[in-house]
Amino acid sequence: MVRRILLGSQLRRLREARAITREAAGYSIRASESKISRMELGRVSFKERDVADLLTLYGINDPYERDALLGLVREANIAGWWHGYGDVLPPWFQTYIGLEESASVIRIFDVQFIPGLLQTEEYTRAICSLGHPAGTTEEIERRVDMRRERQKLLVSERAPRILAVVDEVAVRRRIAGPRGMRAQLEYLLEISERPNVTLHVLPLEFTGYPAAGGYPFTMLSFPEPDIGDVVYVEQLTGAMYIDKREETAQYGKAMEKLCSDSLTPAKTVERLRNILRDT
Repeated sequence: MVRRILLGSQLRRLREARAITREAAGYSIRASESKISRMELGRVSFKERDVADLLTLYGINDPYERDALLGLVREANIAGWWHGYGDVLPPWFQTYIGLEESASVIRIFDVQFIPGLLQTEEYTRAICSLGHPAGTTEEIERRVDMRRERQKLLVSERAPRILAVVDEVAVRRRIAGPRGMRAQLEYLLEISERPNVTLHVLPLEFTGYPAAGGYPFTMLSFPEPDIGDVVYVEQLTGAMYIDKREETAQYGKAMEKLCSDSLTPAKTVERLRNILRDT
């Protein structure tokens, strides 16, 4: 997904540098103006032939420059590991995983559940069972396996920096039962010691209205300077992907406010230990 966005932004710059309209670009590859727009936003897959024709139209004849961009097409079309879970993974969430895999910073605010990247296997199983009561044991285990694959990102060589703000209600809700919640709390204490993970708990005693209206969201930032932040907001039957800079900037401010309203990482550890003693 990120490679598509990156390739699309480069194609847009090349087109604009030659003052070529989207309509003319679309005509050159036997497509519509709207398809060029979707390509430049990284919202469709790319055909190598189409990109080669566009590069010719844009006057890119240097073989090294062409090979680099066409190589990006091939990389963008490689299926990610998550496509193997298409039977239990909705299409709108596959897009998110592609973005998550490429992010350098992931900022999360959740009010109901422990964020997926920070869940134990038992907690994940309880969540999946609640969310899919008609699911077979095999289906539930497939969903658990998929989340475990996602969590490998945290210990990979390209592990992103995670900043999570979790409402204390989510930490105290015994979704996985007393034993499962003890294991989950112990894991949160363990993972919060990692240098790339910062955890805040929004305490029960906080009486103000949470930033962002109390709605959970995830904000993804990328190492490529050409790619702006993306905010992911999940709904019951779909999700929104927000990428307009003026809107993502508001979510950035909301996250800063949430962090300031929450317990510090040190105080968060203290609170988690207290909850663990009572669980």
